Amino acid sequence: MALIVQKFGGTSVGSVERIRNVARRVAKWRAAGHSIVVVPSAMAGETNRLIALAREIQPQPDRRELDVVASTGEQVTIGLLSMALIELGLKARSYTGWQVKVQTDSAHAKARIVAIEHERLRHDLAEGYVAVVAGFQGIDTQGNITTLGRGGSDTSAVALAAALKADECQIYTDVDGVYTTDPRIVPQARRLKTVTFEEMLEMASLGSKVLQIRAVEFAGKYRVRLRVLSSLTDPMLPVAEEAEAGTLITFEDDPTMVMEKAVISGVAFNRDEAKITVHDVPDRPGVAYAILGPIAEANIDVDVIVQNVGHDGMTDLSFTVNRADCARAMKILKEQVQPHIKCREVSGDEKIAKLSLVGLGMRSHVGIASQMFRTLAEEGINIQMITTSEIKISVVIDEKYLELAVRVLHNAFELERE
Repeated sequence: MALIVQKFGGTSVGSVERIRNVARRVAKWRAAGHSIVVVPSAMAGETNRLIALAREIQPQPDRRELDVVASTGEQVTIGLLSMALIELGLKARSYTGWQVKVQTDSAHAKARIVAIEHERLRHDLAEGYVAVVAGFQGIDTQGNITTLGRGGSDTSAVALAAALKADECQIYTDVDGVYTTDPRIVPQARRLKTVTFEEMLEMASLGSKVLQIRAVEFAGKYRVRLRVLSSLTDPMLPVAEEAEAGTLITFEDDPTMVMEKAVISGVAFNRDEAKITVHDVPDRPGVAYAILGPIAEANIDVDVIVQNVGHDGMTDLSFTVNRADCARAMKILKEQVQPHIKCREVSGDEKIAKLSLVGLGMRSHVGIASQMFRTLAEEGINIQMITTSEIKISVVIDEKYLELAVRVLHNAFELERE
């Protein structure tokens, strides 16, 4: 039978009763003959509570010691879940990240996985145990506990699935799959049965909160089939039915992808962006670097970049950053860049949003951009910036028009239809 890695998020293990439900679900899959590795997160809100405690002691906590504190949330969950499985009559054993061990670099609070020693897990799986492994954590070469950053349990699960060559990695969360857009904005949004890693990477980078982008990158690199499922369904749903539920995230050449050939897979958006414009910049080589270099050195990510056509030796350069970084980026530009390049003004706009169409079908279909632009124009929605990739078209618009734009584009491309 199959080797399956199942990851359960904080809401899925948020109470004793929910932990028992997870145990029932795992037991069901084990009874069907599958080997199971479970990767639970800390209980909902626990990591925030631990970090808050650390900050009461030290406003800017030492990062090594903060990892020691933050990693304990998952240790509680793996112990409780293992007890629940044992209570159901299964053989179960819990492992912290350093018992497995999950080897990482030494970047505390945002460590990256380097390797996983999986021989012990394989031995215990062969002996019929359910392996319950703490997500979010590992150990560096010096023996220090490390954590992988927010959403790190998704990455832990995918990395374990890759190391063990699992048949599938199932991510259980509080939604039942990946949708064509946010159902809270478009009630007719449709759950996708399958989506490619390329499309999911674009959606994750554009604000979709279903999966962490690092986990999707890892899965794509090591060809790990992912399935997004809801943990809020009946835990005793038949395995055959659950195995076909949710959204399968897989490869373009996977035979299951033949079932869906939509030109556009979804409408993604991100409200957490701000636009910065540097006005009347000298139109000469090296100016773009003079502007964006100090931003990069401050570890601020830049997204969309547009430079206007120059006139009279001057031009404007606009770019977007995360809204939380806008004030810091503006300060750098005004203090370091403006006196150096002698631009007229630096302005910022935090009331913008980025809206994107995503789909592999763009590679072979023309007219997608023109249909998108026409649809927005018919609603009087002005496009401030445009960027494209092989499978994505993104525009920056006024935030107040975002929900209207999502609805009209979803309707224009008939994404509610199978």
